[in-house]
Amino acid sequence: MPQTIIDLLNKGGQANNADKFRRGNLIHLPAAGSLIVGGDIHGHRRNFERIIAFADLASNPQRHVILQEIIHGGPQDSKGGCLSYKLLFDAVRYKLSFPDRVHIIMGNHDTTFINNTEVMKNGKEMNRAMRLALEREFQQARDDIVLAIKQFLFSQPLAVRCDNRIWLSHSLPSDRLVDKFDRQFLDRQLKINDCEKPGSAYLLTWGRKHSQALLDKMAKLFDVDIFILGHQPQQQGWCQAGRNLIIIASDHNHGCLLSIDLAKYYTIEELTDLMVPLASIP
Repeated sequence: MPQTIIDLLNKGGQANNADKFRRGNLIHLPAAGSLIVGGDIHGHRRNFERIIAFADLASNPQRHVILQEIIHGGPQDSKGGCLSYKLLFDAVRYKLSFPDRVHIIMGNHDTTFINNTEVMKNGKEMNRAMRLALEREFQQARDDIVLAIKQFLFSQPLAVRCDNRIWLSHSLPSDRLVDKFDRQFLDRQLKINDCEKPGSAYLLTWGRKHSQALLDKMAKLFDVDIFILGHQPQQQGWCQAGRNLIIIASDHNHGCLLSIDLAKYYTIEELTDLMVPLASIP
């Protein structure tokens, strides 16, 4: 059983790196087909299943799916351990079923697991909670499983750029730290210290409460018009947080997804009209 999981994660990492739309740490999607965007999932299996059902990739060969922040949240074992790694394994299986159309982008909880640093959620330190659950399930093989999870998370792309000038990443650098951000890291091989503060992968996954001036600066830097991010909790499932920013969440009963035609250019108002409540999906 442990070796089966290790093999699964290793194959998932290979699929991340071999994604035909990947250039460096960035996914470049074409001006054809459609895109389903999920926000943070945090162990919410039912919403993960709804995203899969809505996307129906088997019947839509030109459709892509963006997933993010799979781990940390959801079901717990009898001692309060975080079982979200089980959903991560299923997300990897989904990636392997559609290796060039399922794109799982790196989030801040991923960077903390990679670096074994603390991250709090609902008053609990999530890395410790997840490692304890992994130890109870996999016992002596725990460390090997943890390493395989780290390697998979590290293999994830950082962002997605669509030909219709939409940018998707877990977050953006904060106003305070944006001057430390190096755009060029997206074009080279990722390093561990990129995921540590103030590395550029860290900055791209941790920023909050972005000013409009910063959003305009980043839009110019990336040559895009609209940002779609996760990371910042949204009680109603989404919000418009600037003239060119939408934040989406998929980790609770009011969570949403966004369905985009990759051949069409959008105003931000047109995009917000396309938001789909996950609870509406059977």
